[in-house]
Amino acid sequence: MKDNNCIFCKLANGDIPTNSIYEDDDFKVILDADPATKGHALILPKNHFANLLEIDDEVAAKALPLAKKIAKNMMDKLGCVGINIVQNNGEAAGQTVHHFHIHVIPRYEDDPDKTICGWSHQSFTEAETKEVVKKLSL
Repeated sequence: MKDNNCIFCKLANGDIPTNSIYEDDDFKVILDADPATKGHALILPKNHFANLLEIDDEVAAKALPLAKKIAKNMMDKLGCVGINIVQNNGEAAGQTVHHFHIHVIPRYEDDPDKTICGWSHQSFTEAETKEVVKKLSL
């Protein structure tokens, strides 16, 4: 199922030309139009899922092995020395296009900004931590 108003649906399904590096029945992998580094790619499902909470388990199960395949190819062919795998959900997490996607970002020794996926570290009391554990335990 595609969303005709979704730019990533259009990119994944060939309605808009892309710099595609991989395609199968479920996914299209394209170079990011506004890359963080040389080779920064996006893994786009061809069907529309707004985020991780909506993606079919069957499709989700294929996404990480595909990210691994793309990352290995980047390390072999681009000579990068590290990889960031990034998947944002919700605007508070930095998601700007509401179509599930995974960023595969090759990292190089001379990258000027190694904090692209960084965050500020916070401290919590033992009581606060125990409360979070209590709430999140399944």
